[in-house]
Amino acid sequence: MASRPALSTRTLLVCAAIGVATGILGGIAGLVTVGVITLVPYLYGLVLGVHVLPGIIAQEVLRRPMVALITHVIAALISSAFTPMWAMRFIGTALLFGAIQEGVAALTRYRAWGRWRFFVSAAIIGVIVAVVVAVVVDLARFAPWVQLSYLVISVLGPIAWTAVGIAIGNALRRAGVAPR
Repeated sequence: MASRPALSTRTLLVCAAIGVATGILGGIAGLVTVGVITLVPYLYGLVLGVHVLPGIIAQEVLRRPMVALITHVIAALISSAFTPMWAMRFIGTALLFGAIQEGVAALTRYRAWGRWRFFVSAAIIGVIVAVVVAVVVDLARFAPWVQLSYLVISVLGPIAWTAVGIAIGNALRRAGVAPR
């Protein structure tokens, strides 16, 4: 008797569809990055936060191990088509965000799918984004209100996008996208 594969073809196709859709959004985010960092750097966390969507949507729809990581990598490859200069950053971000989302799910042994666990991974990602990008944009050179706004938005950006991802994932589950 043949054993059932860890991830079915249908599951992988759902990951691919989510990856393509969210990869397009990530590509758009990549296109506006330089302008946002130049004109309104404190909003960059909102732009970068869009990159949480692939894993959140995939986990909400599929509720299986590894779907966040797979979907993130597909999204990164699609985003790279829009802005090839950011390809390695997209892939690095995909691996980091996907690993965090998978790690939080793994801590519950992929059995707890409550909203709280999505927001825990979003908060962890937000803190990492705030610290890393603060160094990259040399946050110390800005006025205190910009620094504070930047830090708050960098943490809240991924959390807000997570709420969007959960809503999209719920709609897809209701539409019957989740494999049985």
